[in-house]
Amino acid sequence: MLNGSYTYVAEICPDCGHGLRPFPAAPHIVQQLDIESVPISIVQHQALAEWCPQCKKIHYAALPSAVEKGGLVGPRLTTLIAYLKGACHASYSTVRKFLRDVVGVTISRGQLAKVIGKVSEALDAPYEALLENLTTRSVLNVDETGHRENGEQWWTWCFHASLYTVFKIDPTRSADVLMEVLGKEFDGVLGCDYFSAYRRYMRECGVLIQFCLAHLIRDVKYLMTLPAAADRAYGQRLRDALREMFAIIHRRGELPDWAFDARLGEARARLLHHALTDVPATRASQNMAIRFRKHGKAYFEFITTPGVAPTNNLAEQAIRFVVIDRRITQGTRGEKGRRWCERIWTIMATCSQQGRSVFEYLSDAVAAHFDGDAAPSLLPTGT
Repeated sequence: MLNGSYTYVAEICPDCGHGLRPFPAAPHIVQQLDIESVPISIVQHQALAEWCPQCKKIHYAALPSAVEKGGLVGPRLTTLIAYLKGACHASYSTVRKFLRDVVGVTISRGQLAKVIGKVSEALDAPYEALLENLTTRSVLNVDETGHRENGEQWWTWCFHASLYTVFKIDPTRSADVLMEVLGKEFDGVLGCDYFSAYRRYMRECGVLIQFCLAHLIRDVKYLMTLPAAADRAYGQRLRDALREMFAIIHRRGELPDWAFDARLGEARARLLHHALTDVPATRASQNMAIRFRKHGKAYFEFITTPGVAPTNNLAEQAIRFVVIDRRITQGTRGEKGRRWCERIWTIMATCSQQGRSVFEYLSDAVAAHFDGDAAPSLLPTGT
């Protein structure tokens, strides 16, 4: 929206000083963005006292739900505080400075913590709905990263579906987390790295796994750095076979389906042949061969299952924001902070996937919570 327009006329030629005449050419236009004073409003709500002559008591009129739940801070300012704290990695001290110097209001750290608690409550139902819906997904990518809580080592788990992402903070990095979140009868395909928790989940629950080929390439490259020539030669054969496979994958849009499937199948067969034939007797090479014997099929689920990616890049990309947040905030101190992080990270990642504004979603969720209504759903349409 254009709020104003100014026109400037040059009357004298800057080169020779001669008078200028109008010329039928398009003007040179510069549009400048700026902000006005921050529109803070203070609205007073009065609940009048009324006397009951029958029971001899004073009664006050009921305040609107949004006023009662919001208290000192209204819904839009509540949203701004949550956005600064979550999306901008701001500490309570930084939020206080911003509100004081830019917005023109002074709010204590304790009050800010209460505001964040209210937003966490507003996001509780959408978060739980996504967490419960994970078990119905046909394809999930999962990753985990460290999380500090009061100096102790916890773990942030990331569950990435096609249209939403869920974060869960847990004290363990074991397969028990997968069983708790996804259950023992998860019927989809799980994309992940070769970490032991996923192998245990696969072994004990019979879940289909797509192990990350990018991680496999890194492990193969490690073989090529070892001092034994046999290890390096074995790693070179595997790397060449993997390169051939990825060259075919990158040509997916150029080949008809039948040709793509045929060439990918041939590349898979050659990779397995190199992995299981003429394996050096060294420990590193033997361990790689054992991996292919036990779990070779789990590296190629993407060939036969639509929607499955050969790498776990989707989950790794989704969890990067958490890693950045960890460096800035140094983790959490208790259940309330943990709950807030799970919910705000989930909403931010999911809104990004769905092309929604994080700020506007937070605003809608907070307004609904203050009015006693359900927050907007983040579940995929038709779920």
